[in-house]
Amino acid sequence: MKKGDLGIDLGTATFLVYQKGKGVVIYEPSYVAISRKTGKIIAIGQQAKEMIGKTPQEILAVKPMKDGVIAEYTVIEEVMRSFIKRTRPGFGFFKPNMVIGVPTKITNVEHRAVVEAAMNAGAGKVYVVKEPIAAAIGAGIDVTKPQGNMIVDIGGGTTDIAVISLGGVVVGESLRIAGDAMNEAIIKYVRKQFQMYIGESTAEEVKIRIGKAHPDEEDLEMDVKGRDVVTGLPKKVTLNSDDVMQALKDILRTLIIGIHSVLERTPPELAADIMGEGVYLVGGGSKLRGLDKLITEETGIKTILISEPEYSVVRGTGELLDNDELLSVVASVYGA
Repeated sequence: MKKGDLGIDLGTATFLVYQKGKGVVIYEPSYVAISRKTGKIIAIGQQAKEMIGKTPQEILAVKPMKDGVIAEYTVIEEVMRSFIKRTRPGFGFFKPNMVIGVPTKITNVEHRAVVEAAMNAGAGKVYVVKEPIAAAIGAGIDVTKPQGNMIVDIGGGTTDIAVISLGGVVVGESLRIAGDAMNEAIIKYVRKQFQMYIGESTAEEVKIRIGKAHPDEEDLEMDVKGRDVVTGLPKKVTLNSDDVMQALKDILRTLIIGIHSVLERTPPELAADIMGEGVYLVGGGSKLRGLDKLITEETGIKTILISEPEYSVVRGTGELLDNDELLSVVASVYGA
């Protein structure tokens, strides 16, 4: 691979780009603002996110990724084109190779959409790697060994649960519940319990600041502003960590069931490895306080929260940019 090639995590919640020779160069919320009149992109990332719920009719703010896959094909193509433009060395013509992470259970159609969007945006070769494998590599795990490692990757749109050995996914599951579903659950809880509407950004802030997954974690409080369901007037309530845990209970239960399901389908030899090594928790959604403790309690297997888990996938794509041999083992390649 050459200097300037890109590793990309097209997350439902966050776009992350790793540039060979520089490290992570783009970390932006996965939002795009589009002009309804011209169809052109006005803003990408944080600037677009700040427009959510505040745009006039002629501007549309969208999330082009849904459940870990492309929901707005032409928008993602433009997003990737902007990545190339922002990272292009100098002013010459440059077609970077791209290593892109995708969910474990991605369909052939979704897989093809990722490759075509990258190629049309100006990529040279496109390497597609499953996100749990990229995350494991980013966490410093040797995925090529004949040893079972379990990765639980909680992103914005999907939770990927995978047992990895010899560079591949032996048993895997993609759940369409993750960070965004947690935000939606908090919105619904506040509407039901406090008769108040709040937006997605507010729900996400609640989750990050006071959210918890285990009762032993410290109970924190936060004042939350929204709109009264009945009067339509501005309203303020105080939420605590127990409120958030109650709001998330169904999602957390689904997550635990998913982990149990993958463990039950894991070959005995690999299950023994996992018992010894533990479960590795990665992805931005894994930062919910006490989630590692909850999984340990519910499975009987120690659970390790990786440092800076939100960077795990893109860090793995970056490692692959520097290791052609490993890349040939774990990724599919497309293009000339």
